[in-house]
Amino acid sequence: MKQTENTSPAIELNRLTKRFGDYTAVDGFSLTVRSGEIFGLLGPNGSGKTTIINMISGLSKPTSGEAKVLGHNIIHDTRVVYAALGSVPQETALYEELDAWTNLSIHATLYGVHRSERDRKITDMLNLVQLYERRHSRVSSFSGGMKRRLALARALLHDPLLLYLDEPTLGVDVQSRRAIWNYILDLKKKEGKTVLLTTNYLEEANALCDRIAIIDHGKLVALDTPINLKRRYGDTVMEIETASSVSPQLSAKLSILPGVSEVNQKDKILKVTMSGDELSLTGQLITLVTQEINIKKISQREPNLEEIFLSLTGSGLRD
Repeated sequence: MKQTENTSPAIELNRLTKRFGDYTAVDGFSLTVRSGEIFGLLGPNGSGKTTIINMISGLSKPTSGEAKVLGHNIIHDTRVVYAALGSVPQETALYEELDAWTNLSIHATLYGVHRSERDRKITDMLNLVQLYERRHSRVSSFSGGMKRRLALARALLHDPLLLYLDEPTLGVDVQSRRAIWNYILDLKKKEGKTVLLTTNYLEEANALCDRIAIIDHGKLVALDTPINLKRRYGDTVMEIETASSVSPQLSAKLSILPGVSEVNQKDKILKVTMSGDELSLTGQLITLVTQEINIKKISQREPNLEEIFLSLTGSGLRD
């Protein structure tokens, strides 16, 4: 059932700082996650995102600054936050020697799921992650992907307002990944839940997230929707195949257009790199080229999130 709309922020971080001795892992980090959105937190290893998540979850106390979750200070109202938070950590932390049903039953008891609803909810969650037929199997016999799906079922069992997913589809096969993506999207669309996720799959961030924050060296590097990040920080490459070789004069004319960052010409192929905010100059480029030479083929490649990420942080997610 869809929850009552909440207009207050789901997460508010105000100048959050965490130091370990002389090392500053998070440096004056401020961020607001709106209620009911799917929000992605991305950064290379060592960027500070895990430390931020630990502070949001109450596992680590900030050196300075403040973290509020669902309007509650995480340090002063830890129990209230825990009751409203569902979490799928990177380490699933399941009871390996117990079966799937018992794992969920223990979680339901800890989170106060009423006995009259417990069996139904466990059944629903196991069906959701396609593990009902294995409900009486030991978790130690599960594959990595099956354990991931069981951990997701466990996190959803007590109907949390805010769901934190650390690598939600890590080790999951492509078919199951798509099913989990669809369910995460339904959590927002049908139930109005807020989802905070970290992922090493930039395709996943693009498919799921309303907004993405990119972090590096404990600071916020960029924050926007996936499409706006591509427009703002990415370069679009237009490749024009012409009937004959392009003159150096035309290449020079194209290179001075506002928004054109690079022009490369090889034989009958002209490559023009444009900044993301100047996509409107596509028409100007085509007009100038056709005034001199016939065009055989035009293709245009938009920037992807991976290129944006590399350009902003200088490193890959798996570094």
